[in-house]
Amino acid sequence: MRPVAVNPDALPAPSGFSHGTLSGNTLYLAGQTALDAEMKIVSGGIVEQFRQALSNVVVTLREVGGEPDDLVSVTIYLTDIPDYQAHGREIGRVWKELVGPTYPAMAGIGCTALWQPEAMVEIVGVAVIPQSRLLHPGR
Repeated sequence: MRPVAVNPDALPAPSGFSHGTLSGNTLYLAGQTALDAEMKIVSGGIVEQFRQALSNVVVTLREVGGEPDDLVSVTIYLTDIPDYQAHGREIGRVWKELVGPTYPAMAGIGCTALWQPEAMVEIVGVAVIPQSRLLHPGR
């Protein structure tokens, strides 16, 4: 089976990328920043941006029948690691609210900038979805 692009209608239309790529029952999730439906980075700081970016990841995951516990790897790119660390408890609460108590293999990586200049966080992931729940886009 060839890889299939996954682009939920609930997210801004991608240009030059796909929100996800499904290969077999593995979903490779593109980096999601805190873009809202109007293609603007949400305001309010790192916690709000983390919430929006993680929500965007979950939307793409659910498009193919995935659930948050199907995440096997998550990488978080950060423009300000100390700010993220200072809000760690709040960010942890957002994680538990949107994903639950399970944590996949994770990495947090500091970077100087992200695609949108006002973005503070970008989340990339990989999920393995059980065949029993797997939905194929466009079918």
